[in-house]
Amino acid sequence: MAEMGLESFRFSISWSRLIPNGRGRINPKGLLFYKNLIKELRSHGIEPHVTLYHYDLPQSLEDEYGGWINHKIIEDFTAFADVCFREFGEDVKLWTTINEATIFAFAFYGKDVRYGNCTTGNYCMETYIAGHNMLLAHASASNLYKLKYKSKQRGSIGLSIFALGLTPYTNSKDDEIATQRAKAFLYGWMLKPLVFGDYPDEMKRTLGSRLPVFSEEESEQVKGSSDFVGIIHYTTVYVTNQPAPYIFPSSTNKDFFTDMGAYIISTGNSSSFVFDAVPWGLEGVLQHIKHRYNNPPIYILENGSPMKHDSMLQDTPRVEYIQAYIGAVLNAIKSGSDTRGYFVWSLIDLFEVQVGYKSSFGMYYVNFSDPGRKRSPKLSASWYTGFLNGTIDVASQDMTQLQRNFSGSSSL
Repeated sequence: MAEMGLESFRFSISWSRLIPNGRGRINPKGLLFYKNLIKELRSHGIEPHVTLYHYDLPQSLEDEYGGWINHKIIEDFTAFADVCFREFGEDVKLWTTINEATIFAFAFYGKDVRYGNCTTGNYCMETYIAGHNMLLAHASASNLYKLKYKSKQRGSIGLSIFALGLTPYTNSKDDEIATQRAKAFLYGWMLKPLVFGDYPDEMKRTLGSRLPVFSEEESEQVKGSSDFVGIIHYTTVYVTNQPAPYIFPSSTNKDFFTDMGAYIISTGNSSSFVFDAVPWGLEGVLQHIKHRYNNPPIYILENGSPMKHDSMLQDTPRVEYIQAYIGAVLNAIKSGSDTRGYFVWSLIDLFEVQVGYKSSFGMYYVNFSDPGRKRSPKLSASWYTGFLNGTIDVASQDMTQLQRNFSGSSSL
């Protein structure tokens, strides 16, 4: 990372590793692991950007009261956050409370989605209950930080959402209206409470009593509780008012999308092994948030392109993707978006939730058959290093010359 010139590294803290039972006793080995990691990053001039929750709920809390569908999670999450702020906060200036809160709520608490598989309980309501409790837990942790730690540690705290680019499938009025509904459900579900203290009108009209209601006190706590918004973006999709194939074909969960009254269609060849590069889609997301949600500070927390995991180090499509998307972010900044940071997903090949080791996002190839997990830089690592140190201009790049200059070896 230091050789590449990275200024920041984003990682998450495992609640279960730090506090195995969800509350109470702290695991000293887990605590030491994260302290050493943060110390090592700082020693190389790399700022840690820490996510508190990336879907690893301690099993004991799930068994005890059902996790995120129970209001009790707010107190336990806040206590966990308190430990993190106290133990690591002197060296951490950027905190994200919950990763991809939107997709976590509708995918993990919807019927028959593989990793949630909510076949028991009232999934038509639990999606929104979980989302509601995430907002309240985020606000509780944020308010704790501001009251107890911010004056000394001087950090910032935010929440992240999964934000597909959304564009109408046709020029029809129905598809345009469906696209606006989709933006309300997929962006506004979290962003409107964070900025204005309440859910989008489109959701309130559609869901009625299934959508939880903020008390006046809760509304005030949630409103303004994010110093920044984290955006996780990979590609853009079409939105139509008519039934169509889903972008998530492995899921039979249609409840959230039925509520949304809009259907999502791939723009072309997106799959587990490749995403369509639609950089103007990310620019559109940033512009929409700027205009609709008072232009909050934004960090792009994940952006990258998968490729089949093999020994090919010449990952030219990934280079072209990253180059185009960084260009789109720069365009948005020039147009007034308060975007302050960008993270490529990911530094190295790793286990992906949907497909395991079949595809990968890494700029470094990892040989998973090697006991030492040997790592080799890909072309994208070379390009990104050049971009960070100023020898590569994102606006113009001779890809053929870059490939010639690439020193990576196919000997892995």
